[in-house]
Amino acid sequence: MARKVCLITGGGRGIGAAVAREMQARGYALALMSPSESCEQLAAELGGVARRGVAQSADDLKAIVDTAMQAYGRIDAVLNHTGHPPKGDLLAITDENWDLANDMIVKSVVRMARLVTPVMERQGGGSIVNVTTYAAFEPSPWFPASCVYRAGVSAFAKLYADRYGPQNIRMNCLAPGFTDSLDVAKYAELAALKRIARVEEQAKAAAFLLTEESSYVTGQTLRVDGGLTRHI
Repeated sequence: MARKVCLITGGGRGIGAAVAREMQARGYALALMSPSESCEQLAAELGGVARRGVAQSADDLKAIVDTAMQAYGRIDAVLNHTGHPPKGDLLAITDENWDLANDMIVKSVVRMARLVTPVMERQGGGSIVNVTTYAAFEPSPWFPASCVYRAGVSAFAKLYADRYGPQNIRMNCLAPGFTDSLDVAKYAELAALKRIARVEEQAKAAAFLLTEESSYVTGQTLRVDGGLTRHI
């Protein structure tokens, strides 16, 4: 059987890079995208392929999918991962920055789904995971546009799961809390565990959703926030 392939956007640093290492350790070949050379460096280290690009560009998304298909001929798992869009006071965020947030967060997921779904249908299945945020459930005034659109991604994931479940293609979301990929140690006390997450912890949760370990999980948002959110 051909080696399984994981494609990761935002795959050069932070959570994306940690997921790349975790998936490579589980035997997956890698196709990585990030805005800088970091994706190329990590791909060289892990024996994968890479192409620079940004999630808000439809051309860049197509290019990394094409790169993966040319290198491997298949795509089994996709991690959609992008940074935060511009921040600001709720009504001070410009129309242009709301549009950018939509492109970065929602449209990137929709566009990637359009690209990889036919591939996964031919293969008989696949898994897509979207990295969102704990604040999709409890919106924070610190990053309003991110909260709004990442909540939308959870809604899209449920719609996609319903539509493509019969084809054995799953879509879930990973909602991290404060993680050491950013300088957020000062927020440790907000979590029930009284510490921030390590990127490796987020990566293990993502790998669960990306692999057959979660074969009966779809349309869900998994909060990995150390007990920060309070939903029952």
